Amino acid sequence: MIRHRSADTPAAEGDGTAGPRATRLPIRRVTAIMLLAAAVLDLTRCGLVVGTVTQAGAAAGLVSVGLAAAAVSLWTARGCQQGTRWSGWAAFLIGTASGPQAAASGLHSLYAIPDTATAALGVLVAAGVLATVGRTRRPAPPQTYSPDRTVHLPL
Repeated sequence: MIRHRSADTPAAEGDGTAGPRATRLPIRRVTAIMLLAAAVLDLTRCGLVVGTVTQAGAAAGLVSVGLAAAAVSLWTARGCQQGTRWSGWAAFLIGTASGPQAAASGLHSLYAIPDTATAALGVLVAAGVLATVGRTRRPAPPQTYSPDRTVHLPL
């Protein structure tokens, strides 16, 4: 049986795995890792709320918002790893919303560390996405010339 490989899937590399080209871009992996860290910070904040809030209604509202934010971050991280077009914009929006979200909670003593980390991580995500706008593939490899001046491109 002959198996055909799609244009987006490279041949197996040294570790024996193959995947879409977009996952091989380092910025996609870095953005996905930062979004995973944002989800962990949202879940940390949820745990702090459950442990400190005395009113059940307020705690339920804050926990549900935190879980929704973590779910959106995880969904966007998965999109970044798969190379979807919408994931860059979603990561940018998550990054720009992280600073005001952290500031809205007031940076109280108990929440100071996760809120400061969320604000800093949001700035890094937004800056990382903006720095790579328009890069959809790896740069072309350098051309090599033979002694007879013919161009040889690496395969």
